[in-house]
Amino acid sequence: MASIWLQVGQCGNQIGQEWWQILTNSVAETERYPYFSRDGSINAICVDSETKVIRRLRQQVKKGYFRDTNIIVGQRGRGNNWAYGYRDTGMGTDQSLLERTMESFRREVERRDCYSGTVILHSLCGGTGSGLGSHLCQEIRDNYPAGHLLSVTAAPHETGDTPLQHYNSLLCLSYLQRYCDGVLLFSNDDVMKRAASTAEKKTFSSSGLQPVVSLTAMNAHIASCLAGLLYPVYSLKTRSMVSMGLEPWELIRSLCPMPSMKFLHTAQVCRRGTAFWDQVTSSVVQTVPRANPQGQLHHSVSVLAVARNSQDYSFLLSRDSVLMKLKQSYRCVSWNPSPIHFWTDPQNILDPSCRSHSLTVCANHSSAADLVSGIVGKARTMYDSGAYLHWYRRYGCEDGDFQVAFNTLDCVVDEYNSLGQP
Repeated sequence: MASIWLQVGQCGNQIGQEWWQILTNSVAETERYPYFSRDGSINAICVDSETKVIRRLRQQVKKGYFRDTNIIVGQRGRGNNWAYGYRDTGMGTDQSLLERTMESFRREVERRDCYSGTVILHSLCGGTGSGLGSHLCQEIRDNYPAGHLLSVTAAPHETGDTPLQHYNSLLCLSYLQRYCDGVLLFSNDDVMKRAASTAEKKTFSSSGLQPVVSLTAMNAHIASCLAGLLYPVYSLKTRSMVSMGLEPWELIRSLCPMPSMKFLHTAQVCRRGTAFWDQVTSSVVQTVPRANPQGQLHHSVSVLAVARNSQDYSFLLSRDSVLMKLKQSYRCVSWNPSPIHFWTDPQNILDPSCRSHSLTVCANHSSAADLVSGIVGKARTMYDSGAYLHWYRRYGCEDGDFQVAFNTLDCVVDEYNSLGQP
């Protein structure tokens, strides 16, 4: 089986840049399947309505890894407008941006021995990542219904990105809910905290000031979480140690058993030296949101833990205590008979040069409702006042599109808030 990686917009391509750097810098060429084709090309399609990020991506990843036909670039941005990105009504070559992407996608599918699904990297905020990303999810689902679809998406800062971010996030999330099988949802505010925490541990500062977190560091954190979750593990390899690339789809199977709840929270801790897995687990669960703003405790439908430890299987010695701590800390619902899953691998792709270990935990967690509810509330306030709606109507987005999005996400919030209730 093989997957296709689809990078859309500035954010999606920047995350993809960090992801492919991990693979090209840390993995031997003989072990790069299923992320690379037999000819050595990356199984990825890079799409953006502007050239600057794509240009940097091709410069920083080794020359020749990307097929020229898989680099889809327009000449004009989408103005941070979901409707502009979705309708794809640019000028010149921009008019065919969606069609060009789907044509490259079709060729990539035909190169696969067995197409299993697509991982799409994008954001909720920008016009290309949110709008074109939504349309691509719809097209892929309609044309390749048997394949899985996993979204890796970055939610904007609560305030300060663009005045249209709440509309864009609202409309994009509603499409992800309808067309994707699972959504790895990363909040920029949360990612910034995690990246700052990592920077504090790696650098010594006597000033007492919080280190400045760059956009590159934030993208690197998301890529690190992806590598922790989706890089091949011993648990899912064949007896002959061949990876079939099942990790993204086994993640969906384990964590998204109900189509109404598919937004996933990810936490990760990496350590060097001797592995004390109980301590590592304690560090992970400290980052888990405990309750919503109203004081209602959060719960999880299911949890997946991926342990990577250089050169040994020490995690198995602490497995029972670690999984019990995760089950209690994530407050797994009582009606799921098997809420905890774990994978192990004797290689830490995140730090392969020395004795190290990492624990990446992904959970279908009700804290997603807090983020979604905040987006819906801010978008509804703007919508009721009529703010900026003419920018969306200009590109064919009607009131009915907003109402469907509000209804879709209200149902998601209600489903998550009902977890743990008797």
